[in-house]
This record gives sequence, C-alpha cells and structure tokens, in this order.
Amino acid sequence: MGNYDDVEHFDIPSAGADDDELTAELFRSAFRAPSGSQGTTYRWRDMSPQQAESVWAALADWVRWLVATYQLTTSVVPDCWWKHPEIVAELYALQRAEQASYATDDAGFGPLAFHERLPHAVERLRTHTRTAGCVGLQTHKEPAPRVLTVDGPDFIGWQTAHHQLGSEF
Repeated sequence: MGNYDDVEHFDIPSAGADDDELTAELFRSAFRAPSGSQGTTYRWRDMSPQQAESVWAALADWVRWLVATYQLTTSVVPDCWWKHPEIVAELYALQRAEQASYATDDAGFGPLAFHERLPHAVERLRTHTRTAGCVGLQTHKEPAPRVLTVDGPDFIGWQTAHHQLGSEF
C-alpha cells in the first residue's frame, strides 16, 4: 500500500452505492504521488547558499501572509522568528503543508486538512516562542545552542555494546 505504483489497485468493497467510487478515489488519492509542481522541500542543513536564499525569500513572504491572514500575535510568531531555528523549522513545515494542500490532484480535502493541523502548529509555535523568551523581554534573546557530546568514552562504550534483550526471556 505504501508503493505509489500499486495505488490504482486498491480493492474497496462495494455495496453498490454511488458513494463507493468516490470513496475509492479519495482513498487512492491519499496514496498517489502528487502531480504538478509544488516545489522542492529542502532539509535546512543540506541547502546550498543559492537554495537557502530562495527558500528564505519565499518563507519570509509566506510568514508575512500567515501572520496577517490568521492574525497571529507575537506570542505565536515573534518579530525575530527568523533567528530561532525551531520556529523557522515549524513555519517552514507549515508553509510546505499549506502549499501541498493545494496540489492539482487534490479532491478538495487538502485545504481542510491544512486547517485541521493549523491549531496544532500554532500551539507548537506558541511553545517555541515562550521557550525562546523574546516576547516577554520585548527584545530578541539569543538562543544558547545545546550540543551533545557523542565522542566521549561513555557514549562510545554504550554505542558498541549490545542493548537488546537476549534469548534468556
């Protein structure tokens, strides 16, 4: 079922009602590879400088639109949103989801699905913004990155040891 090549072969039981073919098509469309150009979704850490410039410009325009359209306050999207990687990642994911919801082969449920997910994203943004601490200070607070050590002897020993339950159970 995860293979796009098998998408047209879904066997939907039919009771003969007119709705069955519509239901089958909606089910198929959920697994069909999107057609039409929706752009490329990039992983931030893998972007070239040229890709990043283009993605940042599109994201900035989209965030401006999102904030104005949904009347989002600074407690959701702070003025310094672009300085916080976790907020950028959430907004970029939301931008890509909104864009994908208008795929040319969508049966009309994409925009509804986007709006059903929007409140969850807003809550995550609110949490990220609260954690960042910029709104309460009324100024940007530089995030302190936390870098995990994965080359120390404890981790290396743990990494090479066997941690699965054995046949003794």
